[in-house]
Amino acid sequence: MSPPLHAGLLALRWRGRWRGALVQGPAGAGKSDLALRALDVGFRLVADDRTQVWASGGWAWGRAPEVLSGLLEVRGLDVVRVPVLDYCRIDLAVTAGDPERLPEPGVLDLAGASVPHLVLRLTDASAPHRLKEALCRLGGDREESYQGGLPAPPASATGGSAP
Repeated sequence: MSPPLHAGLLALRWRGRWRGALVQGPAGAGKSDLALRALDVGFRLVADDRTQVWASGGWAWGRAPEVLSGLLEVRGLDVVRVPVLDYCRIDLAVTAGDPERLPEPGVLDLAGASVPHLVLRLTDASAPHRLKEALCRLGGDREESYQGGLPAPPASATGGSAP
């Protein structure tokens, strides 16, 4: 397995399975802060700060290095232990930055697998909700994925928590 990426991995249970979002950015960009806030809107932590990524079955997968599993840095406070998901498929890659107003769908290569990609300002108050919205709009199959653009969300995706 290749060295861990400098990235966090969050998972959201949606339509019967966990959907993962790999969050990349430089130190201090807000990756751990986003993870902490995302827990309040239904996400589960998979990895904070370092994520081991591999490909299997044409998909990218990720997990925390064993020594870091269950740990989340709360900047200015401490490193805290939180419930985690051991691993999950990576359905979306997020890069910290200033997004375009209406961006064209992007794709990122992770361990040889093509993963839908978007840019997100991680420190925005709405960032956890935007991340949730993006994951809920992803289809369960490649044909329905974000790569073809963001389809309208299912009626149950707006205003409620993930099933």
